[in-house]
Amino acid sequence: MLSIIIPARNESDNLEDILNYFKNGMGTINYEIILINDFSEDNTFEQAKEIFQTHKNFKIYNNEKKGLGGAINLGIDKSSGTKICIMMADLSDDINDLKKYNNLLEEKNLDAVLGSRFLKDSKVLDYPKKKLILNRIFNFFVSLIFLNSYNDYTNAFKIYKKDVLKTLMPFVSESFNIFLEIPLKIISRNYSYEVISINWLGRKKGNAKFKIKELRSKYLFTLLYCFFEKILLNIKK
Repeated sequence: MLSIIIPARNESDNLEDILNYFKNGMGTINYEIILINDFSEDNTFEQAKEIFQTHKNFKIYNNEKKGLGGAINLGIDKSSGTKICIMMADLSDDINDLKKYNNLLEEKNLDAVLGSRFLKDSKVLDYPKKKLILNRIFNFFVSLIFLNSYNDYTNAFKIYKKDVLKTLMPFVSESFNIFLEIPLKIISRNYSYEVISINWLGRKKGNAKFKIKELRSKYLFTLLYCFFEKILLNIKK
């Protein structure tokens, strides 16, 4: 089974679309949706329970520790699948890329598939210009530090074997920086992975939760943490 973890904060406007997105797009893939309500201030949790109540493979939980880090940890704990994909509730990711992820992980017996929105065959629409510039600078900086050519560390949308994710825990990042921590640990610990091009479309409903000024120090913390972990791993070798 493929478990898809979706953190959601104030995403009531997207819930119907989330249901239809997966129902109409997953084909024959055996999957479950683990939606984690991350301390929403609207009726996301109540509405999700109502919308998903007749769909047994859609499960809703309230986050126990506020933040994306807590949501991802809880989602992993509640998942039943052998594979875990993390997706955001804004539906910016392409479901065809999800199916590519799933097939590639199985066919090549990989530990992870890391998508990139910034390869030759990728298509990106409506990405805020300022955020795009900062994204490209930061990801380039990370690739230099870790001597790796991967160029989209910070995007949430990736797929992993569940047992591999378990070996990476505990995750120390509490916010969006968890999406940097996970792939850096995959790469530094020499797990098998492949990089493929993926598409991305800016959200149509609701408001983005990513706040650059609030997250700078968190990303720096995660970057330093993973860098020193890499050094320690190399020393042990």
